[in-house]
Amino acid sequence: MSQVSGNIVDIINKTISPAVIEITDGNICSITPVEDNYQTYIIPGFIDAHIHIESSMLTPSEFARAAVVHGTVGAVCDPHEIANVLGVEGVRYMIDDGGRVPFKFSWGAPSCVPATAYETSGAKLGIAEVETLLKTKDVHFLSEVMNVPGVLNDDPEVIGKINLAKSYNKVVDGHAPNLGGKELEKYISYGISTDHECITESEALEKLQLGMKVLIREGSAAKNFNDLISVAKVYPDDCMFCSDDKHPDDLRLGHINTMVKKAVRYGLDVMDVLRIATLNPIRHYDLDVGLLRQGDPADFLVIDNLFDFNILKTFINGGLVAENGNTLIKAQSKKIVNNFNVREKDIDEFSLKNKNREVNVIRAIDGQLITERLLEEAKVDKGFLVSDPDRDILKIAVINRYEDRPPSIAFVKNVGLKSGAIGSSVAHDSHNIVAVGVDDNDLCKVINLIIKNRGGIGAVCGEREKILPLPIAGIMSDLSSEEVAQRYTDIDMFAKELGSALRSPFMTLSFMALLVIPEIKLSDKGLFDGKNFSFIDLYSC
Repeated sequence: MSQVSGNIVDIINKTISPAVIEITDGNICSITPVEDNYQTYIIPGFIDAHIHIESSMLTPSEFARAAVVHGTVGAVCDPHEIANVLGVEGVRYMIDDGGRVPFKFSWGAPSCVPATAYETSGAKLGIAEVETLLKTKDVHFLSEVMNVPGVLNDDPEVIGKINLAKSYNKVVDGHAPNLGGKELEKYISYGISTDHECITESEALEKLQLGMKVLIREGSAAKNFNDLISVAKVYPDDCMFCSDDKHPDDLRLGHINTMVKKAVRYGLDVMDVLRIATLNPIRHYDLDVGLLRQGDPADFLVIDNLFDFNILKTFINGGLVAENGNTLIKAQSKKIVNNFNVREKDIDEFSLKNKNREVNVIRAIDGQLITERLLEEAKVDKGFLVSDPDRDILKIAVINRYEDRPPSIAFVKNVGLKSGAIGSSVAHDSHNIVAVGVDDNDLCKVINLIIKNRGGIGAVCGEREKILPLPIAGIMSDLSSEEVAQRYTDIDMFAKELGSALRSPFMTLSFMALLVIPEIKLSDKGLFDGKNFSFIDLYSC
């Protein structure tokens, strides 16, 4: 038996009182009120209500080592990134690796692998594969239903997966950017319960009023906290916090704890903030995470005060897993699994002949997953279309890494490179290779650097090159969280030295191939109109 004492924050009854917690076999066996005047507070541990662990470029066990330092004790995880590469076996890899450490992972069955039929992925999860996952004890929900047109058009496979989840009494997660009105009502009518894609207050309010739970997102690419936190004042019981995608350098600085601090500073009642960060996801997803009640698992934090929320200690199942900024979870060995089948490319494969017409251009938006469609005159050199760094219109390429096919090429604005090229095999959701370059030579070089390493994020400029290898499925590292964070920081700084003004160049780049987010993206099969869900030509007419 062990004891922990402090001011207990009871978020269910909204009280604070000094007490001593006694722990036996990982559970709270008693909470005894005392008269002492403690200087510390004990609160439930934080939950990330929606995250793709793979976005951290860490294995689940390594992610846990980093997250507990910030008071995160559990996460609701959609493993569709690795599922797009390795299918059911990829999901099992995540479950097995996460099970090696004391952390409360809740895994979903990916509903949209591939995300669309307009790209090449390494695997497909049909109804049979999804049922295989839903039947396992480690899978607790159906992951985000991104195929909105499939739902609205009653696609048998999409609806079949949703009905399967409901037959197993498992939650169905949503993904409905910009959806409203009668279409939103139909989407919700199938039992889809959450959305993490809101970017405006009005969008969030409409979804809340129709009974959805809204996940307020603050990730590395999409930062929606400032626009959405106001709805939490009105609907504190129907909101949760999530990161969705969290790059390793950002994870080193903070996690859900940063959202908690911001929400309190915004003026939300501290009890409501803690309910959003703990109680709401625990109840909605039926997580096996404690809430500081007798009989609960002993999952909690010791903090210094209810304004700064400095994490002094993190406990999971009664065990001390982090203290004073240091993880106490032991590092685990990493198994290497992958799916790469592409030869190195030649520079002439990136040539585009001039057709004397305007071209469709992707406009990246800093801090958002959405893009805008522009029509621009491309720069011409010796009869070929080339990058134009003076106007910030650069060539972008997506390379199929599962089959040896020609590159898919278009143009992107707002990446900001003045020289060199950047590339990544983290390219949502199929994880082909995506790269942007100021000239074809560096564009080809960065792509070949990634191919040589069978995955990674890279940057080149002439003879200078940097690479963070990602040998696990081409999306995760076998290094420690500290090493990955440092190497990622170095390559991120290199990209910014090359001219990019984006806050997170590689995170933004990784979403340029995500077709389910409008307005215009590029897959390995071509330029794609995310509004009308159809391919469009590079040239305007």
